[in-house]
Amino acid sequence: MEPGERIICAIDVNTAERAIHLVERLRGHVGVFKIGLELIMAEGIGVVERLRDAGADKIFFDAKLHDIPNTVAGAMRGIVHLGAWCVTVHTTGGSQMMQTATQTARCEANKLNLPCPKILGVTVLTSISEEILCSELSVGKSLPNFVMQLAQSAQTSGCDGVIASPQEISLIRAAISDPNFFIITPGVRPAGSERGDQARTMTPAEAIQCGANYLVIGRPIVAAPSPVDAAKRIADEIADAL
Repeated sequence: MEPGERIICAIDVNTAERAIHLVERLRGHVGVFKIGLELIMAEGIGVVERLRDAGADKIFFDAKLHDIPNTVAGAMRGIVHLGAWCVTVHTTGGSQMMQTATQTARCEANKLNLPCPKILGVTVLTSISEEILCSELSVGKSLPNFVMQLAQSAQTSGCDGVIASPQEISLIRAAISDPNFFIITPGVRPAGSERGDQARTMTPAEAIQCGANYLVIGRPIVAAPSPVDAAKRIADEIADAL
């Protein structure tokens, strides 16, 4: 892949017009466009087709499905029709839920003769610190070991990869030898930028060097005076790391 293709731009905006404008400007400069709750709740699921028409060839649907297996299966059947490149589920939903999600997606895609979206397991949100994991969520494991356990569960459940913070990439790579297992990394902040609400971050170069396949980057691109220039600078950082 070219360096820019490793950038997943998070289109976390609340109007279709703003999202379409960003896609039209950034297509060719980033590899994937991520949409999530903010845009879907504001504009409805039909915005996916509008973004595709604007040039979003690869769409990352950050659904973060987390429910009983039967409900997740129903949602996944609908998501396959969207033609998304990938979709997320929460690993903390358990192995049965993840297995149901992956099996349903593949079965529905085969039935409809459509590409199957990659199923990616969200491990621990990058806004969660070790202190929060212990004191609020009552998880007895260290944060890195908990993430590793969730990643292993995602793999054995049939997921194509995981979403994990940059700080757990190396640990996951050591625990999962499959080179085709994706690690997609949010919490990436270009050198000199603000961390915002992200607790566990790295620069693009550091994350790539640790073994991330793709980097999810939102505000440093979409809130920049020139999103295209911001994307180009991040691609340069990735190129240096490669």
